Amino acid sequence: MNNEKVNAAIQQYKHIFDSHFKIFHEFLRIPSVSTAEIHREDVVKAADFLVEQLKQLKFKNVKAYPTKRHPIVFGEYLVSSKKPTLLIYGHYDVQPPDPIDQWNSPPFEPQIKGDHLYARGVSDNKGQIWATLSALRAVLQTGDLLFNVKVLYEGEEEIGSPSLDDFLESHQSILACDCILNPDAGMLAPNKPTVTYALRGMAYFELRISGPKADLHSGLFGGVIGNPANILCELIAKMHDENRHITLPGFYDSVRKISEKEKNELDKLGLGVDFYKKNTNVPALQGEVGFSPVEQVSTRPTLDVNGLYSGYIQEGAKTIIPSYAMAKISTRLVPDQDPDAVHQSILKFLEENVPDAVTWELKYLSGAPAYLSEPDGPWFESYLAALRQTWGDEPMIKREGGSIPVATAMKKYLGVDSILTGFGLPDDQIHSPNERLHLPTHKKGVEALIRFFLNP
Repeated sequence: MNNEKVNAAIQQYKHIFDSHFKIFHEFLRIPSVSTAEIHREDVVKAADFLVEQLKQLKFKNVKAYPTKRHPIVFGEYLVSSKKPTLLIYGHYDVQPPDPIDQWNSPPFEPQIKGDHLYARGVSDNKGQIWATLSALRAVLQTGDLLFNVKVLYEGEEEIGSPSLDDFLESHQSILACDCILNPDAGMLAPNKPTVTYALRGMAYFELRISGPKADLHSGLFGGVIGNPANILCELIAKMHDENRHITLPGFYDSVRKISEKEKNELDKLGLGVDFYKKNTNVPALQGEVGFSPVEQVSTRPTLDVNGLYSGYIQEGAKTIIPSYAMAKISTRLVPDQDPDAVHQSILKFLEENVPDAVTWELKYLSGAPAYLSEPDGPWFESYLAALRQTWGDEPMIKREGGSIPVATAMKKYLGVDSILTGFGLPDDQIHSPNERLHLPTHKKGVEALIRFFLNP
């Protein structure tokens, strides 16, 4: 690593930080909520914003490719055909800001409070995109890259990336690369730079239980008509047993067990009871019996209700039997589990357990298998070295409980593993009100990326 070039780029980053950060605020003000039709033009606006940023960095072949829903942004900075190529991934779409009344400041009006910047998407994933752009800008303003760089930014990650597989399959030639940098994971703590080598997959469903053709008076019909809300709750309760074991038929048939060596390595991460209680403010943990907290969130599959709706939910009382009840249900999957097989499993469960008093419909909204890679190789070692030099400590290497389906898709179509990393923290409140970015950690992350980009 050329220390002179690294130092020059880091100093340039510090010099341009204030002016460049104001542009980041413009990015955060765009409400690029991919799931809401009302924000379709805002998502396009965010894509156009990134196109302009890449053009300013002298990237070539920069384009926002249309898809059936939201654009995919691509650009490339080619140093030499003889040099290896890094592909950088990011997603510029964000989660809905709801519930708005729980935000302490407007979600799309960035606010700095102490060491944190607050806004929707500031950590997931606009802040991570900005870290890579900041590092590239500093390097290119003080010299040149030592390898080729391509970028791919999508606008559908928060809705399951429905257009990405087709794009990867049909654009394999322009996306060809030797390694992928995916900063959509995160760190364990401000002093613990982290790289992830495994992710859980997902299968996501919407379950609707239907009863009477309209809401009914609970005094006139209660006790004789099946209540969809009651039945939905009963079904959900049956999906786990007393040991928090998932009861869907065949759900665990393909679950891969981890080795004793890997279990010992995970235990070293320090993700115990106290860590999760501190970061969530819950009085106690509740997970699958027989497994440690770190195993429960990374090596074991889960089933969770993400949303419930039925009947009267406004202030005050209204005595009705609701005509229907709906639940959003997600399953996090581990290596060797097939999302389609899980779909069949939940269908079988419903066929066996829904009473005749109601009808039901299950929508399979999205699915992606788990991701597993080997944490080694020259790119991986180079990135670890950059983290080590920036933080002065050994990076943490871990499994991640979340899902990043793009890693699996890129492995499938491009044949390349991803460095899964990022500089978000567990308490960044992503997907929640008051999402935030820890600025000191963000700045160190940019310095680490500068070192990585300048390591031949």
